[in-house]
Amino acid sequence: MQTNTPPRSTIRLTRRGRLAVVVAGAVVAGTAVAVPLLTLGADREQAQPATLVIPEGWRADQIYDAIDKALELPPGSTRKSLDKAALKLPSEAGGNPEGYLFPAAYPVQKGATPESLLQLMVDTADKKFNGAPVAAGAQRNAMNVYQAVTIASIVQAEAATKADMGKVARVILNRLNSGMPLQMDSTVHYALNHDTVNTGQSGTRLESPYNSYQRMGLPPTPIDNPGEDAMRAALNPTPGDWLYFVTVAPGDTRFTANYNEHLRNVAEFNALHRGAAATQPPSSGPLVSSPASPEPSGN
Repeated sequence: MQTNTPPRSTIRLTRRGRLAVVVAGAVVAGTAVAVPLLTLGADREQAQPATLVIPEGWRADQIYDAIDKALELPPGSTRKSLDKAALKLPSEAGGNPEGYLFPAAYPVQKGATPESLLQLMVDTADKKFNGAPVAAGAQRNAMNVYQAVTIASIVQAEAATKADMGKVARVILNRLNSGMPLQMDSTVHYALNHDTVNTGQSGTRLESPYNSYQRMGLPPTPIDNPGEDAMRAALNPTPGDWLYFVTVAPGDTRFTANYNEHLRNVAEFNALHRGAAATQPPSSGPLVSSPASPEPSGN
C-alpha cells in the first residue's frame, strides 16, 4: 500500500552564501536566509531541532543577525551579548570573533542563547584551526595561526572557485614577501561593509587599516569567516610566481607575474563587461587605474 510519507529534506552548503536544499532527490538552490532551517525527518511528529546554517565567507555582522532571527530576538541582541560572552579567542583577536565563527550547520537547541551559539562556533573553529598540522603549515609560511586565518578570509572572499583558492593564496604570499601592498578589493569592501564587486578610486583612498591599497601587510583582523578549503589554501598555497589575477569571465580567472599581461587581461575584462554590471564575475573585479595610481592586483 502506498503511503504519503513527507519528503526528506537535507541542506548542503555551497560557495558564496548559497544553499542547495535537496528534497526527495530534487535540488533547489537559493540564497541563504538568516533564519533557522528545519530539517524534516520521515515522521513530522519527531521534529528535529532547528538548524542555523552559516555559509562560508559570511561576516560576523551577518552571523549576529542570523542568530537574532534564529532565536527571535530584537535586532542587535547578539552583538550586545559579545561583552558577556567571554569567547575563548586568540589573544591577537582582541575579543573580535571575526574569522572564528566557523561556517557550518548548527543545531539550535531549546534554551540556546547568543552566547552559547557563538561559543559553539568559536569552539568549532578552535578544533579546526589549532591542530598540529595547521600550526606547522603556518610556521612553514612564516606566520602564526591568526595570520593564516586572516589570509584564508581574503582567499574566501577573492577566489571565484575552489580550484582558484591555492593560487589566490600564493598571490597574497608573493605580494607580502615582495613588500608590495595586497591591493585586494575585498578588504576595502569589508571596511565599507559593502558586497559590491568593484572598488572605485574613492575606495582606494579610504582612511582605514583595512585599505590594502594604502596600507602594507595584512589587515588587522580576518574579513570574514573562512571555511576549510580556504584555510587549506592559505596553509598550502599552489606553487607559482603570480602577483596579479583577474576573473575575466566566470570560470576564467587569469594569474600572472607580468604586469603588462595583467593589464591586457584587465582590458579584456572591461571589454566583456562594459555596461553590463549584472554579468560581472563573482570574484572582485579589477581596478583600472591611471599611471599615477597604485598598480591593481586585479582582484
